[in-house]
Parts: sequence; structure tokens; C-alpha cells
Amino acid sequence: MIRVLNFFCVALMGLTILGVYHVSEKTRVARMELNHVGRQIVEQKSAIGVLQTEWQHVASPARIQALAESRLGMSDTTSVQLSSFDLLPRKGDTPEPLGDARLHNASAQLPAPTPPVGAVALPVSDQPGL
Repeated sequence: MIRVLNFFCVALMGLTILGVYHVSEKTRVARMELNHVGRQIVEQKSAIGVLQTEWQHVASPARIQALAESRLGMSDTTSVQLSSFDLLPRKGDTPEPLGDARLHNASAQLPAPTPPVGAVALPVSDQPGL
């Protein structure tokens, strides 16, 4: 009976050792994965910092103004020429047509709407509801 009890104790001790070894290996693997993810986080934060710096350069108001002037022919002088607070009538004054200031008419032209891809363009008289 003592031999059987000793055998079960040794078997239980062996299973306990295997369980502790298994937990130790899982912990080691989890620690390696954690270190790997930590390195990836540091790399991504570095990449985000670089992208934020590039975005600040690309979206800077001075750069956009320079591009608008060089590529689109836009400038700030036209907005100053079109209006001024000095030209507005005071409350209670009779409205005058802006004194001797030259009036500018603003006009805009919308592009013709394009039909969706695959749609058949009907003549104006054949369209329903018109």
C-alpha cells in the first residue's frame, strides 16, 4: 500500500512539474509577443510623428497661399479691392451708391452637369416632367 501511495505521489509531482513548465513556456512566449508588439508601437509612433510633421508642412497657410497665387492666379488683393468697411453706409444715413468707388460685378458659371456613368442622355424635350 505504501508503494502505491508513493507511486501516486511521484506521479502527482511529475504532473505538477509538467504543469509548471507549461505555464512557464506560455509566459515566455507571451513576453516575447509583448516585446514585439511594444517595438511595433514605438515604430508606429515614430511614423506618426513623421507624418504629422509632413502634414504641418503641406497644410501650412503660407504654402497654400503661395500655391494659390502661383497655380491658380489667386491673391488677397482682390478681396481688398471688392469691399471695405469705409464704403458701407452708417446707420441712419441715406444709402448712396458707394460714392465714387467703382462697383465690381461678381459672376460665376457652373459647369454643365455630367450624366452618371452608363446613363443615356435624353434630349430636353424627351425628359419626363419637363
